[in-house]
Amino acid sequence: MSGILITGASRGVGRALAVACASSGLWPRIVITALRNEEGLRETARRVTEAGCPLCVPALGDVGDLAWVEKLRREIGPVETLVNNAAVSKIGLLTDLTPAEWDEVLRVNLTSLYNTCHTFVPDMVRAGQGRILNISSVWGLAGASCEVAYSASKGGVNAFTRALARELAPSHIQVNAAALGIVDTEMNRHLSDAEKAEICDQIPAGYIVSPEEAAQALLKLLTMPEYFNGEIVRLDGCWL
Repeated sequence: MSGILITGASRGVGRALAVACASSGLWPRIVITALRNEEGLRETARRVTEAGCPLCVPALGDVGDLAWVEKLRREIGPVETLVNNAAVSKIGLLTDLTPAEWDEVLRVNLTSLYNTCHTFVPDMVRAGQGRILNISSVWGLAGASCEVAYSASKGGVNAFTRALARELAPSHIQVNAAALGIVDTEMNRHLSDAEKAEICDQIPAGYIVSPEEAAQALLKLLTMPEYFNGEIVRLDGCWL
């Protein structure tokens, strides 16, 4: 039985998207992953089941590790839809960023896309169909001060998306990306109320989007016609 695989689903956008996918009834099986937040992953699985998908498969492991992703494929079989959502950010001056931190950001945010696509795309090619949605960021388009590694990784996600879409379009496989603006998730909990208010003043829409609203937009991208391919879609309330 095929289904959807969502990485980084123990909280935030990944969790909200998993629940939205369950509510839609479009996927009979939802596989969710997280690096180490087992409790959060179990909570996502509970919400997915309550939302109407009885077959939810939680998997704890590192999508930045190709061997683990290949092991996951052997355990769960093929999926028709892949959402690369796992991400990490390191905030600070580039000169203060350690090589280990740089490597972590690139491994989680970008190398993981190679790992999942390298592993699951052959099944999609054989089936003659598939959908891949990469969760990117507006900072991959514009760049953010004190988030150079994050911006570089998301810029890589955008280029990866466009290139892979050209490669897979003849096989009727969609590859798109959503460049999110600021979302009210734990990744941004370091911001003070004053900082959030200042950001809201800069966003023409006037507010920071919730994970649930973002998930509804992502769900629409996952159900677009096949011809919608190779796109980097901004979801930022006209911020940039």
